[in-house]
Amino acid sequence: MEGDMIHIDKRMIPLSWLYGIAARIRNCMFDWGIIKSTGYDIPIIDVGNITSGGTGKTPFVEYLIRLLRKDYRVAVLSRGYMRRSRGYILARKDTPIEKIGDEPWMIKQKFPDVYVAVDANRRRGITRLMNDSKTSDVDIILLDDAFQHRYVKAGLDILLVDYHRMINYDCMLPAGRLREPWTSKERAHIIIVNKCPDVMSPIEYRIVRESLRPRPFQSLFYASLKYGKLVRMYGNGELRSLEKVSHIHTMLVSGIGNPRQMEMDMRMYIRDVRPVTFTDHHYYKQDDIRIITRRFREMPEPKMIITTEKDATRLHILRNFPDDIKDAIWVLPIKVIIKQDKGELFNEKITDYVQQNLRNRQLD
Repeated sequence: MEGDMIHIDKRMIPLSWLYGIAARIRNCMFDWGIIKSTGYDIPIIDVGNITSGGTGKTPFVEYLIRLLRKDYRVAVLSRGYMRRSRGYILARKDTPIEKIGDEPWMIKQKFPDVYVAVDANRRRGITRLMNDSKTSDVDIILLDDAFQHRYVKAGLDILLVDYHRMINYDCMLPAGRLREPWTSKERAHIIIVNKCPDVMSPIEYRIVRESLRPRPFQSLFYASLKYGKLVRMYGNGELRSLEKVSHIHTMLVSGIGNPRQMEMDMRMYIRDVRPVTFTDHHYYKQDDIRIITRRFREMPEPKMIITTEKDATRLHILRNFPDDIKDAIWVLPIKVIIKQDKGELFNEKITDYVQQNLRNRQLD
C-alpha cells in the first residue's frame, strides 16, 4: 500500500511549520531570481528526491550509467556524504572510501571507466569536471542527490518518490521526512515512483497518479527494485539465489535509509530474518564486529549474513573479522526495473535529451 511506511511525529509539527516556511522562502528566492542558478552547456541530469534518504537514488544512478556509458563519457558528481575530506576530489580506483564516501566509492569500483568526483560545491565540481585536463572530454554529468541544490540548473531533473513513503502523505522535517514541501515536485521533468510492488493493478497505478497530480509537461514512471543473486563478500564470485537460501537462518546487516523495506522484502524469500540495523551511511567499527559476531554465533545452524552493496563497501575496510563471520557474509545486489513495459520509453527520453544537448553536437 502506498504511503504505508510514513510516520509523523506530531510533537514536532510546530518545528516542521517553521522548517517549511524557510524552505518555501528559499525556493521563492530562486524562482524570482534573487538567488541565481547557473546553467551549463553540457547535459546535466540530476537524480534526487525531496525525502530524507531511502528512495533508491544510487541504483538509479547506476541504471543511467549502464544506459549511457557505451556511447558517452559519463561523470558522476556527488557531495560525498559522510566523507572525511573537503573540497573537490576526483576518485581513482584506489582512492580510500573515507576520502570520497561510500556511494561514490562503490560506483567507482563498479564502473572504473566513469569519472567519479565529489564536491559539496556542485558548481565548482561541474566546472572542474568540464575544464580539468583529466576530465575535459566528459559528455554528461550525473548529479547524485542535487534536487535541492538549486545553485545548479540541471537540464533534466529526475525526482524519485518511494511508493511506501509517498510525498503527498508525508510532512516536513523534523515531524516527517520531507526536505521541502511536496509541491516542489513541480520542478521535476521526470517523476519516478520507486520501490513499487512487483504486481500492481490498473487502479493502483491510477490512484498513485491522481494523488501525485503530475503536470502535463512531467513524465511519470513506475519502478521496482530487483534483487540479484547473492555474492560471497570474501570469495571468488560465488553466487547463490535467494530462492535457494529460504531455509537458512539469516542475519540482515544494514546501515541504509530504509532498512524496514529490505527486511520486509527478505521475509518474502527467507523464513527466519534477524535484522541488525545501523544508521544510514554508518561507518562500521571494531565494536560493531563484536556485536555482529556475538549475535551470529547465538543463531542456530544453518545460518548466514546478508548485507547490502553499500554496507559491504564499509565492512570491507575493517580488519580482524573472525573467519567464521567472513565465510558467512553474502552481498545482495539491486537493480532498477521500469514497470509497465515503459523501459524503452524512459531510455529514449534520457538519450534524446543527452543527444540534443551535447557540447560537440554537429548541427546539420
